[in-house]
Amino acid sequence: MPTTVFDQFTRRTADVTAQLTVLGIPLTAPTPPPAAPDPADPWASSYTVPVDRSTLAWCTAVQMLADHHHTGIDRQVPAADALLRELGIRGLAALHSNLHHGVPIDYRFTPCPYCSGISEDPTRPTCGEVGCAPWLEFAGHDHPCPVCPGDYQPQWFAEEQMTELEELLADAIEEREEHASLRYRIRARLYRRTVRS
Repeated sequence: MPTTVFDQFTRRTADVTAQLTVLGIPLTAPTPPPAAPDPADPWASSYTVPVDRSTLAWCTAVQMLADHHHTGIDRQVPAADALLRELGIRGLAALHSNLHHGVPIDYRFTPCPYCSGISEDPTRPTCGEVGCAPWLEFAGHDHPCPVCPGDYQPQWFAEEQMTELEELLADAIEEREEHASLRYRIRARLYRRTVRS
């Protein structure tokens, strides 16, 4: 049976939801209790976003957290719920950065945890779901990954980076040679002054 690259996303979701079912954890997160109304903030909302634990984004978040903390999925369920409830799918980029001690992730060399570096939305949404302009619906275009900028090409970027590094090294060698001749001239003048006096 031929498999496509998109099968890995279905497998990821199936694996996580199967583990949740075995552990007896419901696939829909319970809504948190409503916040107490704040009379000082009349615009405060008590609306809470429902979290579906069978989505690819939630499964990716809980898997990232479990792998990073070396724990079972059951210990990371509340954290994944909070992440998706507060930040949505875009929160996966923030989570990825936070798991790497807050450093920015260079998605040219690091595959995105959501799309695994294919640079396309792995859920394959329709133009209507994404909100594309009506004239684009017939163009057959791809929808970019909502987490990463979609430029994962380590082979191409590595070659480009090596070229840049070679240029920087050549500039540094040239500059060092210029400074070496200047240091020699300064040393020679200082030596002449000390010899005369």
